[in-house]
Amino acid sequence: MTHELDVWLFADRIGSLALIQGRLNFCYAAEWLKQPNAAALSCSLPLQTEPFDDHKARPFFAGLLPEGQMRRLIAQQFQVSGQNDFALLGHIGGECAGAVTFLEPGQALPVPSHHDDVQWLSDEEVIAILDELPRRPMLAGKDGLRLSLAGAQDKLPVVVDDNRIGLPCNGTPSSHILKPAIHAVEDSVTNEGFCLALAEAMQLKPARSRIHSVQDRRFLLVERYDRIHDAEGHLQRLHQEDFCQALGVVPEMKYQNEGGPDLAQCFELVRRVTRPSAPQVLRLLDYVIFNALIGNHDAHAKNFSLLYSGETPVLAPFYDTLSTAAYPTLTPKMAMKIGSKYKFSEIQARHWNQFAESAGLARAQAKRRILELAKSLPLAARKLHSNPGRGFAGNVVVEKIIALIEQRCALTIRQLTNTAADSEAPTEPSP
Repeated sequence: MTHELDVWLFADRIGSLALIQGRLNFCYAAEWLKQPNAAALSCSLPLQTEPFDDHKARPFFAGLLPEGQMRRLIAQQFQVSGQNDFALLGHIGGECAGAVTFLEPGQALPVPSHHDDVQWLSDEEVIAILDELPRRPMLAGKDGLRLSLAGAQDKLPVVVDDNRIGLPCNGTPSSHILKPAIHAVEDSVTNEGFCLALAEAMQLKPARSRIHSVQDRRFLLVERYDRIHDAEGHLQRLHQEDFCQALGVVPEMKYQNEGGPDLAQCFELVRRVTRPSAPQVLRLLDYVIFNALIGNHDAHAKNFSLLYSGETPVLAPFYDTLSTAAYPTLTPKMAMKIGSKYKFSEIQARHWNQFAESAGLARAQAKRRILELAKSLPLAARKLHSNPGRGFAGNVVVEKIIALIEQRCALTIRQLTNTAADSEAPTEPSP
């Protein structure tokens, strides 16, 4: 028995996703392939007339869905198997990352009755939703909402207008991602808010965010980089995909130690698909260094994305940036190795050299940038912390993060300025 969903990109039906004997199958529509402006859905799904089997199709489509416990609870809500990507996309694949929408065959793309069809929420309704999310991720099955975001942590696509928060209805794009506190992770909201603000202070162009409070509940509002306002001020979608989707890796293998992408593959992807690639490669280098120095050990390949905002993709803004190393109970292993080491405490100058070589970077160039960030990051962190308008002063978790940053930066500077570490000839290629 075959089931099908129409796959839409922006306002165009571009193909069909089918479930054939329990396996996914994707095929571009012949009409789409004839279009002069036809674009591929993913780097891993190039334009072609032949269908893609489950092995080729699943990484992109499964990569649009929540993971772990969130996925299991959503499946229970709809009484489908937790392994059934197709059924889950049929139920919640209306507002996804990027510009993809899934509809029943023949169903018209929803068009908001007004330019912005939003169910605005009272403070009491926001609190009720925060209480409900752990039991009903993405508010699955509620009021006809069809919302999906990848990842294992609670989050919700919302529309934000100043201090108003609402739910996107009838095809309206969401503008922000609401991220509640992570259970059993002390003050994760302030942690991520501080790390994103620090990345912005370092001019790394992260996703913009702000900490918001309703009554006594705090959460992070992260501005969606895959949404943009048009000339009339209406919100429009931009397409995007994470590195696992672009590299054809299923989400359950996102960590390098599970067979997922390593940093060399990430840099190779950026070089291959972006034009000009050199600025994008250097941005990715900054992201890798920043993650290492702030202790973001969960920076796996699904936490890097490509954004399709022009003729060729660019590296998407930094997101999901949390200092996990600030918590002794969380793993000291990084999601991707630097050189041959998963643990920052074991990294020496030679491992940074190994990383530079594998990423196709000149050792001298990589070393110079690592030192620049290591020298400026502690000062930027202290300045941000002491800024009375930011609300980070006196926060225990932020103070732990800053102490960790200062320790890691001092260690890195000491290692990289050791002349014994520089005996290798710097003859490697530039980005």
